[in-house]
Parts: sequence; C-alpha cells; structure tokens
Amino acid sequence: MIDASASVGTKEKLKAEHLKIFYGSFQAIKDASLNMRAQSVTALIGPSGCGKSTFLRALNRMHDLTPGARVDGSVTLDGEDIYAPGADPVVIRHRIGMVFQRPNPFPKTIYENVCYGAKIHGERNKAKLDEIVEKSLRQAALWDEVKDRLNRSALDMSGGQQQRMCIARVLAVEPEVILMDEPASALDPIATSKIEDLIGELKKEYTLVIVTHSMQQAARISEFTAFFHLGEIVEVGTTTNIFTRPKEKRTEDYITGRFG
Repeated sequence: MIDASASVGTKEKLKAEHLKIFYGSFQAIKDASLNMRAQSVTALIGPSGCGKSTFLRALNRMHDLTPGARVDGSVTLDGEDIYAPGADPVVIRHRIGMVFQRPNPFPKTIYENVCYGAKIHGERNKAKLDEIVEKSLRQAALWDEVKDRLNRSALDMSGGQQQRMCIARVLAVEPEVILMDEPASALDPIATSKIEDLIGELKKEYTLVIVTHSMQQAARISEFTAFFHLGEIVEVGTTTNIFTRPKEKRTEDYITGRFG
C-alpha cells in the first residue's frame, strides 16, 4: 500500500485494498490499492480506457447496477467495508455521493432537483426542505444565480449551472465523500473555472476523489494524484511529487506527453 499523504497528517477516510474489477471475463482493474484522505482532493489521471472511471465507480458500489460486473477486494469507509455482507448500497451512496461527467438534471424544477434526495429519505417538512435547498445551492455557489427562479425547469439552465446544481443535489443529502467523474469535461473554460473554485471550497468539509483527463486540472485542484495505466495504479503520491518528481518511468512518460 502506497500512502500518499504520510507527510500531510490528514485522516484516512476511504481506502481501497487489492481491488479487482471484472466485466464478464475481462479484468478492468488489477489489484489496485489507494488511501484517500479526509478533507482533501485525490485526482485519478491516466490515458483513456485505463480504468480511472471503473475504479471510481467501485468506491460507492455503482457496479452493482452493471450487468456482468464483479468486484473483488475491499473498499472501507471509516474502516467499515462497504462490500461486506449486509452493507446497504443505498446507505453507502447516501454517504458517498457521485457527480457524473455530463450534467444529469431531472426534468423537474431546480427546487425539486435539489431536494429530491432529501424527499427520498423521508423529509416532508416544507420549511426544512427550503433550508436544505438554500444551503445546498449556496454550497454549490449557485444560490445567487437561481434564487429567483427555483420553480423553473432545471433544463433551462446553462451546462455549467446544471453541473453545479447536480453537485448541490449530492450535497443536499449530506454525504461524507464526493466522487466526481470528469465533472468539467463537457463545460466551457469559464464554467470549468467555477467548478474548480467550488471543489476548492468543498474540500474544507468533504473528501473528494476526482477523475480528470486534464493534467493541468489535476495539478490545480488536488493534493494527491494516482496515475492509472492498463488497469493498474502505477504510482501514487502528492500531486507535486507526481508532476515534478515521478518515480516510475511510465508516469514520467505520461506526464511529459510521450504517450497517452
């Protein structure tokens, strides 16, 4: 196990050990282990098809929903194995939220989108729902832009606003960890900058794990970086070390643009 943050002193929140992921007979992830620290951003980088998103989806049991997928090994959240018999995937996804590559607003109002999870978990008090919606939109740096049109369709917003609303929807159920799968890849540079600023704010309270195809983005937003290649974690370290002093030749070749 490579401990990316021994020198930083932050607490381990999420931990994958000897993770192997199969789609039928194809092994997409080979014996991957990674510590993810509380109140920090861990970036997963590597060429297309290297297993970053596959690994990310194992961290909150999204592969349970994929026919033919199988996950071996363990993922622990605060020391508890999320794949243990009796572990409830719904509860796990409540604690470990996911933001996808493309904004996926429901065809409902902005208000209904944000409070959707709270309602699913039984909250019916209108004043409480109002409070949840405002708090979540403020956390997602979107409140001032939409507070006067909460009852309009979320589909009317720009792509960047939709993505921040999807982040607010995740925040509304008060997760402990937020997984993001290339959250800005479908956005323009200005919207991307807002998402990156938001990530910088969110790490004060949450643990974030982010797949990004942009090495520049990983360098800007993360404390730790894991480099994936052909289904393996080749190297893990502080982002500074990965980008300036990589230990593995494959990492150096990717960082310097020799492949990928």
